[in-house]
Amino acid sequence: MTRDAIRCENLSRFYGDIQALKPLDLAVPAGAIFGFLGRNGAGKTTTIRLLTGLARPTAGRAWVNGVAVTAGGSEAVSQVGYLPQEPAFYNWMTPAEYLDYVGRLFRLETAVRRQRVPELLELVGLKKAARRRIGGFSGGMKQRLGLAQALINRPAILILDEPMAGMDPAGRRDVIELLDSLRGQVTVFFSSHILADVDRVCDTIGIIHEGQLLLVAEREELLARYAANAVRLKLARESLPVPDVFLARLQAQPWAAGVTAVKGGLRIAVTDTTAGKQALLPLIVEQGLILNKYEWIRPSLEDVFLAISN
Repeated sequence: MTRDAIRCENLSRFYGDIQALKPLDLAVPAGAIFGFLGRNGAGKTTTIRLLTGLARPTAGRAWVNGVAVTAGGSEAVSQVGYLPQEPAFYNWMTPAEYLDYVGRLFRLETAVRRQRVPELLELVGLKKAARRRIGGFSGGMKQRLGLAQALINRPAILILDEPMAGMDPAGRRDVIELLDSLRGQVTVFFSSHILADVDRVCDTIGIIHEGQLLLVAEREELLARYAANAVRLKLARESLPVPDVFLARLQAQPWAAGVTAVKGGLRIAVTDTTAGKQALLPLIVEQGLILNKYEWIRPSLEDVFLAISN
C-alpha cells in the first residue's frame, strides 16, 4: 500500500445544475479505518461512486492505492473491494456459487477460488447457508454476502456504503469485529448513518455537509477538540439531597461555571479543568459526602456530528 491509500484533489461533481460534491481534497492513510459521515444527500455516495470509478468527476482527480481511478482505466478496479448501499444479487444462486462467480470476474484461478470462497463464508457467518438460495436471505444476510464479495480479491482498499444497513444489533457487532480484525491490513473507507458503529471502530473520521468536506480528524483528536468541560458526580443515597452548604461552596469556586442538580448527584461546568481536578475531590471529602461515581464528561461522536453539521 502507498502512504495515502486514497487521495483526492479538487474532486467535484455536478448533476445538471446541482453540485453534489464541492471541490474535495482528501487523504486517507493506508491501513486506516475511515468513517465518512454526513446527512442524507450530503455527498457521501457521490464521493464513493467517484472513488470506485462508477461515476466520472466534473473536475479533479482521485487515486486509490496510487492508481488514478478518475483516468477511466480499469487498473484501479483490482485495488478495491466495494459494497454498495443496496447490493444486488442473482437470487437463484447460492452464496458459494455467487462468490465463485465474482472470483471469476476478478480472474482468480480455480484453486484460489476454491480456497477463498469457504474462507469468506466462514468469515461473514454464512457457512451454514452456503447451499441455500440467495433469494431466501434476509437483508442482513445479503449484507454479509456483500461484504464477502467485496473481499474476494483481497483488496488493498475496502469501500463500503452503509455496510450495516438492515442488520440487527448482533449482525452489526459481527461486522464491527470483522472490520476491526482488518485494521492495519486493509484500508477501510465506509459511510454510515449509525454513528455509534463509526464511533466504535473508526480511527479517522471525515464529516461532509451539503457536498462540502467540513473536517477530517483522528477520532480521539475530534472528541478532545469538542470535549465538554464538565464533571458529573453520582452520590450515595446517604449524601442526598446535596447539602446547601456544599452547593454554595462549589458555586463560589473560580473554576466552576455552573452547578446543576441531576438525578443522583450534580453536573458541574468547569472553566479550568486542571484546577477543578485538583480541588473537587478534597471538597467532597471535606464535606463528608459519599461518592459513587466521578466522571469527566466527553461528548459522543453523535454530539460532535450534530454540532458541526447544523
